[in-house]
Amino acid sequence: MGASVEGRSYLLVGGTSGMGLAAAEALSAQGANVALVGRSRERAEAAADALRAKHGVKAVTVQGDAAASQAEANRFVGEAVAALGRVDGMAVTTGTDIEHSRKPLDTMTDGDWAADFEDLLMGTVRPCMAVIPYLVEQGSGAIVTTAAYSVHAPDRSAVPYSTFKAAVALFTKGLARTYGSHGVQANCVCPGAVETDKLHQLRSHFAKEKGVPFEEALERVMIEDWELVIAMRRPGQPAEVGELIAFLLSQRSGYLTGALINIDGGTNF
Repeated sequence: MGASVEGRSYLLVGGTSGMGLAAAEALSAQGANVALVGRSRERAEAAADALRAKHGVKAVTVQGDAAASQAEANRFVGEAVAALGRVDGMAVTTGTDIEHSRKPLDTMTDGDWAADFEDLLMGTVRPCMAVIPYLVEQGSGAIVTTAAYSVHAPDRSAVPYSTFKAAVALFTKGLARTYGSHGVQANCVCPGAVETDKLHQLRSHFAKEKGVPFEEALERVMIEDWELVIAMRRPGQPAEVGELIAFLLSQRSGYLTGALINIDGGTNF
């Protein structure tokens, strides 16, 4: 990646943990400056401090909630751009694990659907629409959004989640078609089961519950209990998704736009 991101600046919405933080780590390791946006200022500042200390890059933080309103998204994107001096790309990795979106359809209320719409869909739409004017004005830039492998095969217990993630995928293609002539790329990644903090905590729980080795517990549950057919027979790691996001934000992905890219270890082909 090297020179394709070195000295450039990127905004990571949801960049304080999980796949977003992993993308910030991958970019910073190659000399890019980053702005981390998250709901927790303390977590964002801790992450930014670590990136600065480790890689010697500019890492700034902005507290914000992408699901709140367009005005809120405009504010935190504007603050991030001002702090960095410019923005060469943005990734949105929020809305990836919402409890009430992973419920059977017959238990969903209107309130659940409304909350999922705001968090899973509009939480991506709003920061994208906030950053577009900056990218169009400079005539270049990249956007990466996050859907899920289940947009291809929704689980019965998570149809609402898959529904709005499918909307994110289509929205991203719309961005690519609408703003490609302005030099703006937009691509969408579709992760499978990724061992972020919450899933990693379940590994310990399953090891104790089932009396199996820690390093095998999650893999066994995914295959035997959750019935996930994964070719690689393991969950993904945040760093693996982060590297893909960093590539899509870099200049090395120059002619790639409107793509829907699975990173799921070969789940349910």
